Amino acid sequence: MRMSPRLSQNLARAVIWASAVLVIGLLLFILAFILAKGLPTLSWDFLTQNPSDMGRGGGILSTIASTLFVTLVAVVVATPFGVGTAFYLTEYTREGRMTRFIRFGAESLAAIPSIVYGLFGFIFFVITLKMGWSVLSGGLTLAVMILPTIIRTSEEAIRTVPKMYRDVGFSLGATKWQTIATTVVPSALPGIVTGIILAIGRCVAETAAVILTAGSALQLPTSLFSPARTMAVHFYIMAREGISMERAYGTAALLILLILVINVAVNLLVNRFVAKGR
Repeated sequence: MRMSPRLSQNLARAVIWASAVLVIGLLLFILAFILAKGLPTLSWDFLTQNPSDMGRGGGILSTIASTLFVTLVAVVVATPFGVGTAFYLTEYTREGRMTRFIRFGAESLAAIPSIVYGLFGFIFFVITLKMGWSVLSGGLTLAVMILPTIIRTSEEAIRTVPKMYRDVGFSLGATKWQTIATTVVPSALPGIVTGIILAIGRCVAETAAVILTAGSALQLPTSLFSPARTMAVHFYIMAREGISMERAYGTAALLILLILVINVAVNLLVNRFVAKGR
């Protein structure tokens, strides 16, 4: 029996809506569960004191600072290389063996498990370059890990800019770089920033690669060569060793809120920048 076009369309629409509702429902359930468990733990002392007694007491100030420092190093290092590579692939070269090789390398890097990145960072940065377990070692390892994400998202964002924009710039006598800086970059900026936000989220939530390179010290990092324990690593250790599930949930809740705040703040800044450029 052949299904009528109207019935098949309604069935497909129902399946799509059910899938969307299921995904959103799972997301809201996870968020509600963690926040319900963790928000009661959050307090001023919890946010402004360093951990004590292996995390059973005190707060998580040092882990917050460590998370921000390691993520900042990773983003500062990876963003210029990632965005620059994307512009090279889209604006400064033609399709050929080199571009295919670069894309294949980026896709291969994206498929590598994070524990392999951690092992690489441990051998290369911690031991070979003698950086030790430090903010710098962890940040550089994460920079290598998020590089494929920034390259691919930036490349796709640049490709969405119509060719007509470039032709208008060239017709007015602008150089290639002037056209890119004044026309392509503002148009592609929201997509580029979206990729950077995804990279930040991966850095903040990463555990395996960080624990092997940045360490798990509880003290507040004082330099790039200080060992550090990020919030994700702190949550993992607290939960795995059963030190304090209450504080583990509090750390997880703060981690979620931190990611939400970063996403909202960056999106607002980008939208304001794009609005001024129009």
